[in-house]
Amino acid sequence: MTRIAVLGAGANGASIGADLTIAGLDVTLIEQWPAHVEAIRANGVVINTPTESYHTPIRVHHLCEVATLREPYDVVFTLVKAYDSRWAAELIKPLLRHDGLLVGVQNGMTVDDITDVVGQERTLGCVIEISSMMFEPGIVERHSGKERSWFAVGSASPSTSGREEEVAALLRNAGKVEVVDDIRSTKWMKLVSNSTTLVTTAILGLPMLDAASIPEMRELMLRSGREALKAGRLQGLSAPPIFGLTQSDIDGGGDLVELLLETLLAGFVMPNTKTTILQDWMKGRRSEVGDINGRVVSALHSHGSAAPVNSSIVKLAGQIESGELEPGPNNLALLLAASGSS
Repeated sequence: MTRIAVLGAGANGASIGADLTIAGLDVTLIEQWPAHVEAIRANGVVINTPTESYHTPIRVHHLCEVATLREPYDVVFTLVKAYDSRWAAELIKPLLRHDGLLVGVQNGMTVDDITDVVGQERTLGCVIEISSMMFEPGIVERHSGKERSWFAVGSASPSTSGREEEVAALLRNAGKVEVVDDIRSTKWMKLVSNSTTLVTTAILGLPMLDAASIPEMRELMLRSGREALKAGRLQGLSAPPIFGLTQSDIDGGGDLVELLLETLLAGFVMPNTKTTILQDWMKGRRSEVGDINGRVVSALHSHGSAAPVNSSIVKLAGQIESGELEPGPNNLALLLAASGSS
C-alpha cells in the first residue's frame, strides 16, 4: 500500500489526512504544534462541517520525531506555510523514496523551493481551495466539505509528466481534482485570488463575506487582484481556469478578477469564514503576506510597474504583525489612503 505523509497538519492538512484515512489509505500526519499532536494521539481528529461531524483516529508524529523514522514515504503532501517550504522539504527529504513525490499543497509559488531541495523528478505542484479554521487542538471547523473542496495537480517539469494521476487519485478522496498542464500559471491564478481576499479582509478583522460586502473594500480587493493578474502576465504566465471554471468562462471577456471573487464567495466561503491570514494573526503568528501580496509587489517592480494597492496591503500587514495596529474595520480608511483610493 502507498505510504502517505501529510507534513503540516493544520486545518487543511488534518482534513485531508482524515479523508484519506477514512478511504482506507496508509496516512501519517507530521505536525509542529505539540498540543495538536497530543490531542490527535489521545482522541484522533475531529472534523466539524456544516452537515456532519466525524472523528478519525490517525497516526501522528511531532516534527522532533522525524529524525527517528526509518521507513520512507511514497507520497508526501506538504501543507506548511509557504515561507516554511524549503526547510520542510529538507526535513522530509531523507524519508521520501527515490521515486516518491513531494506535493506542495499550499498557497504561494512554492514549486521551485521544493524542486530545489528534492529535484524536479520528485516534485508536483498543487493548488488547494478548502475553507477551514482551527483554534482548538485536534478539532477542525471545515466550512467546505468534500463536495465543495477543489484541487489542481500538475507537473513542475517533464520528468514527472504522466504521474499527476497518482496524486489526483489520492486527493479525490478529499474533493474535486483537476490535472493541469501548467501548474505555475495555475498557482499564480490562485495567488491572484489570494491577493484579492486573504490579507485584505484580514486587515479589517472581518470574515471574508462581511469585508467583501463593503463597496469601497470590494473595489480595493478587485484592484489588488488586477495588479496580481498584471504581474502574472508580465512574467509570461497564462490565465488558466481554477475553482471549477472552464476556459470559456475565463475567455468570456468580463472582469476576470471579479469572476474569481464571485466564484470563490459563492462556492467555497461560509458566512463566518475567517481567512488563514486572520487566523494566523489571532494566534499571534506571522502571515504569508510576503508570499502573496509581497510577491505581486516584487514581480511588478521587477518589470518597472507600480503596485500601489498590494504595497499598501503589505505595509499595513507589517504594522499589524509588529503590533503597531490591530486588525479592525477602521483600517479600511488607512488602506484606501495608502493605496490612493480616497
